[in-house]
Amino acid sequence: MKRASSALKDAGVRFALAGGCAAYARGAAPSLHDVDFVLTEHDVPAALEALRAAGFETAKPPEDWLVKAYDEGRLVDLIFRVSDQEVTATLLGRAEPMKASAVIVPVLEATDLVISWLLPLSEHACDYGALLPQVRALREQVDWPRVAAVVATSPYASTFLTLLERLGVLDGPVSPAGDPSWP
Repeated sequence: MKRASSALKDAGVRFALAGGCAAYARGAAPSLHDVDFVLTEHDVPAALEALRAAGFETAKPPEDWLVKAYDEGRLVDLIFRVSDQEVTATLLGRAEPMKASAVIVPVLEATDLVISWLLPLSEHACDYGALLPQVRALREQVDWPRVAAVVATSPYASTFLTLLERLGVLDGPVSPAGDPSWP
């Protein structure tokens, strides 16, 4: 994460830390799987070039929403689309500079982070168990009415919000409020 974020910063690529590492920076349990960064699709070529120049191996997988970089076998995902929604400058603008692994990096706002986890939920990928501890750790940082507004059309995400209510993670029912567009 340190090497990748430094290379992206040096190249002037606008990005934000996402996924489990962002949750960790915000107080959740450590993530040992991989490092996720979000960036605009326009910045992908510059990001790949910056990482290659820093010694990373890069790859374009069959998925059309991310590219990958490897540093001695450690995976960095560069995500430019979340659940068919393009990563935007507005989303990146809401990221907050935070310390993560001894470096200051832009970290997705907690609300956007939770939305990025909930929108992809589907009948093929619906692991509430993995999400629960992450969301529980971030609950006080999240604008829950905004989350509810953005994910209202997803039965899987809406059901997860109901689960959070019934488990007492949230203070009570969440009514959708705010702009339902994302990112």
